[in-house]
Amino acid sequence: MTATDARPHTEAKTSAVRDVLTLMLLPVPLIVAALPAAFAGGGTRRWFGGRGESQRADAQAAKDAAAAAFYELDTAQRDLRISIETITAVDSSPGARKAVADFAALGQRIDEASSGYIRAVDAHDLDRDDLEPATASKARGELTKAKDELERVKAELDRFEQGLGPLLDKAETQLARLAPSVERARQALRSASNALDVVRGSGLRADDLAARLAVLGPELTKLNQGAGQHGVAETLQRADRVVRDAESVRVEAERLPERAQEIDRRLVSLRTRAQALTNRAGSVEPILSELRRRFTAACWQDLQHVPDEAAGSVHRAEEKLKEAGKAREEQRWADATALLATARALLNSTDEAVSAAGDRLQRLNAVSKDPQQEIDRTRFAIRDAQRLAMSGRNTPEPRHARPLDESVARLDRAVAALEGRHPDYWHFLMETEAVRQAVAHVVSEIREERGAGAGHRA
Repeated sequence: MTATDARPHTEAKTSAVRDVLTLMLLPVPLIVAALPAAFAGGGTRRWFGGRGESQRADAQAAKDAAAAAFYELDTAQRDLRISIETITAVDSSPGARKAVADFAALGQRIDEASSGYIRAVDAHDLDRDDLEPATASKARGELTKAKDELERVKAELDRFEQGLGPLLDKAETQLARLAPSVERARQALRSASNALDVVRGSGLRADDLAARLAVLGPELTKLNQGAGQHGVAETLQRADRVVRDAESVRVEAERLPERAQEIDRRLVSLRTRAQALTNRAGSVEPILSELRRRFTAACWQDLQHVPDEAAGSVHRAEEKLKEAGKAREEQRWADATALLATARALLNSTDEAVSAAGDRLQRLNAVSKDPQQEIDRTRFAIRDAQRLAMSGRNTPEPRHARPLDESVARLDRAVAALEGRHPDYWHFLMETEAVRQAVAHVVSEIREERGAGAGHRA
């Protein structure tokens, strides 16, 4: 009945006890019917009236109670073994391993209590004709002691079972997930395969998706082999992984026709943009000529490389577009997408460079005609920051006042540099922009510090 119940002598003893209990539970009429045979056999039974028969009855009652306790413990242990097997099938955590070890230790306690009970039963034949009252009393005491021990071990087993609740709930939850998870994996693979068939039917090969789906074939085989071979936890993880990967293939397969159309649209769009940039790049040289004629070299020399670099970038972009077109024809979708991204990046950088030349001329024209607007804009930013630094204070914080004073001096120097015969307007614009950035940094620091202070006071 326990981890050692396979022992032959224990089984024999248990069987004997069960046979005795079966005879004792025979209906009364059958017992009465058997009485004449006992007398007819010529044998006589020594009956003890009064106190002797009472001792025999008490001993028999103790034996019945012990037998009931024995079978209750046996049933509880068998039920609990199922729970332990459920946990070990799913959980290999330290808590689960401890539960197994504790159950094995309890098994030894059950073996000891059961052996004591069987010894007490075997030691006394309560049906003997010559059973002495003293012997019956001794049997009652030993059987009662065996019963009490069986009940104590049963109580330990019950407490242990209560402690298994969280582990058992977790294990049963995972087992309940097992069949639905495996079925979802099968359905996901089936859906992905169907989606791939539809795409191929439209003339698209989708070789990469087919290869990804083929990799999942061995995983399905392992799922079909079951958790008995691969374990519950591993099977659940495999099922989730198959669902995720198969769903990804299905989604991409269904989007593939749209993806092909999108690649076609991008090819047309980027080819058109490359042609437009080729035309715009041709306007950079006249812009540079005007910059050279009207402004100092410092205002335009960093733009000298724009025409050549723009032409080279557009040419490289057009080459990438040709490669992307070929990849599209061969249905190498990932390659086509990557080549289009490279072509777009080249055209973006070219666009920025070409636009920079035109923007430079526009800004220099504006500041050369009226530098005061740029000066006023920068002074306003400084004064606004100074007012914020003085707000609620008699004197500003030195760490705020110092960079603001430096910004005033820097702006004054930039304005003074315009008084020369050939002022560097581009340097002036760079200085005023740097001053505004420094002032904005001070404003940000003041607001953060005051916001943090208000939070602490709250």
